Amino acid sequence: MKLSTLVGLAGVAVLAVLLEVMVGAGYISPFLIAPPSQIGVELVLLLLEERLVEAVFITFGATLSSCGIGILVGVPAGYVLYRFSLLAEAYEKWIAGLFSAPLILLYPLFLVLFGRGVLTIIVISSILATIPIVLNTMQAFGQVRRVHLNVARAFNLGRWQTFWMVLLPAALPTIFTGIRLGLIYSMISVVAIEYLVVLGGLGSLVSDLYDRYNIPGMYAAILAVIAVTVVFFKLATEIERWLRPM
Repeated sequence: MKLSTLVGLAGVAVLAVLLEVMVGAGYISPFLIAPPSQIGVELVLLLLEERLVEAVFITFGATLSSCGIGILVGVPAGYVLYRFSLLAEAYEKWIAGLFSAPLILLYPLFLVLFGRGVLTIIVISSILATIPIVLNTMQAFGQVRRVHLNVARAFNLGRWQTFWMVLLPAALPTIFTGIRLGLIYSMISVVAIEYLVVLGGLGSLVSDLYDRYNIPGMYAAILAVIAVTVVFFKLATEIERWLRPM
């Protein structure tokens, strides 16, 4: 295990001990922040009841699906905008505007269109995931150094050879930045809509525990959300490392 990982875990452990002491001493109300020991107990209980396991799989699947759709749509769309400057000039500002718009507030419309189900969550979340992937992909290809393209031209590489051997490898770091942003937005969207609609995964579980005023259980479910996010980022890092072995 890396030293930085150990230092990070040590910091979390120190924070947990401090919270336990401050809540136990009465400096922090247990109705505001539950003692970490109670959160741990509730986490085990949720695991034993299998509610947490089911919720994790639902949220994980919805996030993976929406981010996957964002990649399948966003990367080709970003490349098209890079290739055709007229389209980029026409649509880049619109897409950037959507990036800052609270599209999640349109969930009532999507509920009418697709019904109260997981499909609604995936559709909204995939839209939110696609936008940063499109923008970062277009920027990634546009930042490829001209000298690389000149070398490809000097070796008489065709368009697709240039794409696979020069453009894509050079653009991958920025593309993965967009994918990470898309993952963040899709995860936030999935959990938020689950919370609002009380449907399916971890967001619904957090809402249910909050309504029953089970504060330790609510924090345990929130920790599960954080854990799922960490797993996704670890997967993204490993995939990028596999695609860029150098």
